[in-house]
Amino acid sequence: MRLKEIQAELGLALQCAGAGLDAEVTGGYVGDLLSDVMANSAKGQVWVTRQVHQNIVAVATLKELVAIIIVQGALPDQDTVAKAEKEGLTILTTSMPAFEVVGRIHRLLSAS
Repeated sequence: MRLKEIQAELGLALQCAGAGLDAEVTGGYVGDLLSDVMANSAKGQVWVTRQVHQNIVAVATLKELVAIIIVQGALPDQDTVAKAEKEGLTILTTSMPAFEVVGRIHRLLSAS
């Protein structure tokens, strides 16, 4: 499933387009502990988090994640957006809690 389909289905707000919304999403990972995401996420996944600082971009880039989805109405810092743009990483936001976002993404990916 393409990232743009997930964005449309969940009504996610685009904060930074990065490499674009046509990327193929293979799965997802949810967590706020950076070391956990580094150890357990995989290339091609979306990362669902409440974190908004620059270090999320470094972790997502290192792990070759498709996008970061920031939940609970939080918005990324301007420095985070600038770094994501430089790295070609997409950042999306939503007011939904992580539990709902993950459930809906899982349902979409399972149906595709």
